Amino acid sequence: MQTPKRTERSRKLILDAADAAFRETGIPNVSMEEIAQRAGLTRKTLYNLFSSKEEIAHQLVIRVEAQGVAIYHPRIEAGESVISLLAEVFGSSARWCLANPSLARLALAGPEKPTGVPPADRPSFHALVVDLMRLGQHQKAVRTDVDPNTMALLLLGAYAQTMLFALAGGPLREDAIPRLIQLMIEGFGPRKKSAPIKTRSRNA
Repeated sequence: MQTPKRTERSRKLILDAADAAFRETGIPNVSMEEIAQRAGLTRKTLYNLFSSKEEIAHQLVIRVEAQGVAIYHPRIEAGESVISLLAEVFGSSARWCLANPSLARLALAGPEKPTGVPPADRPSFHALVVDLMRLGQHQKAVRTDVDPNTMALLLLGAYAQTMLFALAGGPLREDAIPRLIQLMIEGFGPRKKSAPIKTRSRNA
């Protein structure tokens, strides 16, 4: 029986191996046997830790979401400009989606039984966007008469459709994500004069 430390090491080897394989050929074209071989582990060890490649893919999405929360939460707590943060968070996510199309489709599809609220048991992209909406309301950059979770769902829905379109081969301009953020913040009424959103991200 593996020790907790060895089990964690094996899990990381499996996730790293699957991440590379999924990126190269897509989830449907990768077998559990290939993942075990790439990880340098036996099939028995692999199946002791993960029941299927779908479970592995789900854990990879959770891992990348947790990494994003770890990066951006300190900046939220520091009170950085929410508009710039939104453009950077979604721009970074867009680049990950384009680099990892197979996992991105899984992440963008969401859970089979959506609840409309972020998962309570783990960090998530959904929860990060809700926290950004709260920051935006505090900074008076986002309307305060709507629940922040509702605001997050609207933004996430528009973003998911934009990225699914891009993953299906549709064009995605470099400024598409900042423009989407600006459109969602300003609303669908007559356009007001406003400065374009600035972000440190190189492209979207």
